[in-house]
Amino acid sequence: MRICIIQSCYIPWKGFFDLIGRCDEYVVFDSAQYVKRHWHNRNRIKTANGVEWLTIPVIVKGRFDQAIDQVEIEKPWAEKHWRAIELAYKRAAFFEHFAPVVKNWYETADKLHRLSDVNALFLREISKLLGLKTRIVSDATYPSHGSKTERLLGIARAAGADCYLSGPSARSYFDEQLFTSAGITTEWMSYEGYTEYPQLHGDFEHAVTVLDLLFHAGAEAPQYLSRKA
Repeated sequence: MRICIIQSCYIPWKGFFDLIGRCDEYVVFDSAQYVKRHWHNRNRIKTANGVEWLTIPVIVKGRFDQAIDQVEIEKPWAEKHWRAIELAYKRAAFFEHFAPVVKNWYETADKLHRLSDVNALFLREISKLLGLKTRIVSDATYPSHGSKTERLLGIARAAGADCYLSGPSARSYFDEQLFTSAGITTEWMSYEGYTEYPQLHGDFEHAVTVLDLLFHAGAEAPQYLSRKA
């Protein structure tokens, strides 16, 4: 059983869904510390004026050590984000098809107060649209302690995993030998080789929210989660 254990992000890029789609189970690692200017509460859209950030305003003052699942939203944001998305993608081939569904997500998200709940909403709904069968659970399902790698190992063992798929950025801290000693194989995700799809607004940009892919590729979106190599 292959597992991935990663922190939630706001409307992530296609590579995020490629990673979790390769796994049997995705454990949302939101007991990890919130990091400012990370992807937890923001992502990018491609507009006629270039790539722009959409950022959910969150409360961080005096809460430097807070976990992601404790982060609270500071003020209304959802309508502003939806309007920006609508303006950027209204001429995309499949915008009208997906617009009612995505707008409904934003209306639901507007009533939520914690960042993790917002991210979970989008992660689950986008995964459904992409046809992913991966089981998504909170890390609270598998309480674990110790160093970062020890916590990941504790979760993987509790879940019954024999294979752990990690994003490449974890190489800076990950102790692969701990997993090997526990009989769990470590695999490393690569984000190279994605096929480009028809995209508005100039030169192609991979590093934008997966909503960009849905609005431009429609039902063919899942095929662009597979890499050439």
